[in-house]
Amino acid sequence: MIEVKNITKDFGKMKAVDNVSFSVEKGEILGFLGPNGAGKSTTMRMITGFIPPTAGTAVIGGYDITEDSISARKKMGYLPENAPVYPDMTVHGYLDFCAQIRGYGPADRKRKIHETIERCFLTRVEYQNISTLSKGYRQRVCFAQSILHDPEYLIFDEPTDGLDPNQKHEVRLMIREMSEKKAILLSTHILDEVESVCTRAVIIANGCIVADDTPDNLKTRSSVHGAVCIAVATADEQALISVLRELDCVKQAEVLEKDEKQIHVRIYPKELKIPIADRIMIALREKDFKIESLFVEQGRLDEVFRKITL
Repeated sequence: MIEVKNITKDFGKMKAVDNVSFSVEKGEILGFLGPNGAGKSTTMRMITGFIPPTAGTAVIGGYDITEDSISARKKMGYLPENAPVYPDMTVHGYLDFCAQIRGYGPADRKRKIHETIERCFLTRVEYQNISTLSKGYRQRVCFAQSILHDPEYLIFDEPTDGLDPNQKHEVRLMIREMSEKKAILLSTHILDEVESVCTRAVIIANGCIVADDTPDNLKTRSSVHGAVCIAVATADEQALISVLRELDCVKQAEVLEKDEKQIHVRIYPKELKIPIADRIMIALREKDFKIESLFVEQGRLDEVFRKITL
């Protein structure tokens, strides 16, 4: 596993990361979230041995990053923030250089480079200078070097930064596929990426962990979790709200918007554990209101994120 133990980083009098601890098991994708300046990238850099911690440590596959940094780094693949690459190299030349550093001989290098270029959809630009590539392609080149040696542990800092929607989808699919046999730590500020990719999320603010849970469990902290949203064909607004508020399972009902065709209403339950959608539908149909759509809010991660990081 990746195990972070009470890791701390001081820059002079400023404590950028304060006693942070968490672990990532194989088969798990941990999303590492936080507002700008929260300490995400600093934490990632300490975990990978890029900068030394002031206190604490990280253990990668049994190797302590402060005591046996080389052994720990051999087991990991790291995609740093802003995809640093050598602009005067070609894509093939850069990956060949990375493979040599990893200790591969000529035959293995050729095979590894070919497999990685195919996997990361870089064939079209294989012999192009990196300086001429778009930001999205440079990001993919850096992603390629991080998985070139098929590491057991992957640490990605903003892996889809600069990618277009199709490229993001491809990278997310690769990350999910790789997670079956690897432990993956993924820093991101894209909340829908956390929901679609991550099995767990750690949220950091002001250098400290403020939440550690699954995305689904975090969404239950949202104020709209469990609320029922309906669209009703244009009707008497006051009568509609009155019917809803008379139900003993309803805590509150509010009109979100209305136009000439529909009224959109959100209804909050008194008890989250008791489903209220069926009772709402029955009550409104008895009063001849025409329900055109209905869904139950699962909660909103962006709202929870703001609530616990501000």
